[in-house]
Amino acid sequence: MAKAQFFIGLDGGATRCRARMRAATGFELAQDIGPAANIYVDFEAGLAVIRALVESVIDKARLSARRRDEMALGVGLAGLSSLSDAARVAAALPGWARVEVVNDAVTACIGANGADDGGLIIAGTGTAGIARVGGVAKIVGGRGFLLGDDGSGARIGADALRAALRAFDGLEPMTGLSRTLLAEFGGDGLRMTKWAQTAKPGDYGAFAPKVFAAALAGEPEALAIVERAAQAIAALAKTVETLGAQRIALVGGVAEPLRPYLPADLAARLLAPKHDAVDGAILLAGGTLAAPGGGA
Repeated sequence: MAKAQFFIGLDGGATRCRARMRAATGFELAQDIGPAANIYVDFEAGLAVIRALVESVIDKARLSARRRDEMALGVGLAGLSSLSDAARVAAALPGWARVEVVNDAVTACIGANGADDGGLIIAGTGTAGIARVGGVAKIVGGRGFLLGDDGSGARIGADALRAALRAFDGLEPMTGLSRTLLAEFGGDGLRMTKWAQTAKPGDYGAFAPKVFAAALAGEPEALAIVERAAQAIAALAKTVETLGAQRIALVGGVAEPLRPYLPADLAARLLAPKHDAVDGAILLAGGTLAAPGGGA
């Protein structure tokens, strides 16, 4: 099999997929975005998204005629939970010079720290912590909206909506935040309840900015929700540190809004990522990254 000359990284998130191709020098050739690829909802449909997105970046790089055995593929998938599932995905992607499939938290961690050991705290719609030491990755948290995701945007939004319904029912005082959230549903608690029957984590997370705004204004209920979320992120970080990660990055849509509520010493230790999860997938596949402005 020919040595890989091109490297494709794919970050299969819960709401979208991103793919990028780099030459062996690390020079970026193409990138694209596609829909989510959840193999646990529909394996074949998820694989179809992955294949289509990979073919798209190959086409954008004008390398359609290249043989696949000159290209290595790194894939990070949200929710990937076992080595057997990773092997199944890899087996469904034959003909490449190399295929590596892992949980997307692993590719995010590799991207955040480069090839070095390190950790990552993901604080987005969901939450998770990961330590990668000596090439071995350990994920903590990331149990999903029903059983975990403490400190996440989804949990922050859900906690605020629950408080709004309690206020609606007269079980606690009506706050400015609760009044604002109820207004999103026409002031109708029943309408909010019906909405919740089909709402997804991202739908709850969409309300997080309103919670942060209320917390910034000093509203006690909002402050309590945000501070509880910060405590959950701090617990993840402490666990990742005990697993041996010394350099830890913090990423995600609620990462920076939560930073002021973290203990000051911890906030100072949580660094910005070096690269994104897509480049982490490229590194996983054996590729390199060119410095900004670098050539092919």
